[in-house]
Amino acid sequence: MRVFIGLLVGACLVLGTTIPAMAASEEAMKLRKADSLREFTPPQSFLNGNFVADEMDPAFIFGKISDFVKSRPCSTAWLIEEREKARLESLDKQSGPGEYTLYLEQDCGGKVVHYVFVDRSQANTAQWLEWRKLFHKSKAEPEFGAAKEGLDKATRDGFPVDAELRFVDASGNLELKKPEETLTGELKVKPIYDIKQGKALGR
Repeated sequence: MRVFIGLLVGACLVLGTTIPAMAASEEAMKLRKADSLREFTPPQSFLNGNFVADEMDPAFIFGKISDFVKSRPCSTAWLIEEREKARLESLDKQSGPGEYTLYLEQDCGGKVVHYVFVDRSQANTAQWLEWRKLFHKSKAEPEFGAAKEGLDKATRDGFPVDAELRFVDASGNLELKKPEETLTGELKVKPIYDIKQGKALGR
């Protein structure tokens, strides 16, 4: 059995495909139940989009969400909170684009990590800033204005952003450092665009 799994993982890495989802571990099911999470299929606009990993002051743009998922070392699954799914289903399309939260569950034999993303693939940067104003009111412009300018330039340069990694949660414990630090540090995920310098990386 171990030999089979090893060959399967190796084949997935060679072919560039995701590791097939296996039955969720007991710990994963426990966390799903505690947070009222259900499996969910994200839209391709989200999966094919680039993402940032800091809401207020992102320094980098990372590649496609789908590529990040493929790089995970263990079985993965997309999840959504039951109430968030209900809210999403009840949204009036005439009210304009909104945002919603998705969980990428990484299940390494009971060691579970949730990468908590926000799908903003339906909004451009101007609409993204308007959405910030709903929560941050008058503080939105000064707090997010610089980020908007950097993201606008990135879009003009061919690097639009459709998602944001908001949190990283390991077995129910929220990591205190910024997700951007986790990506560039221990996970060694290479960004594709430097927002601060306004230029592409590694091309």
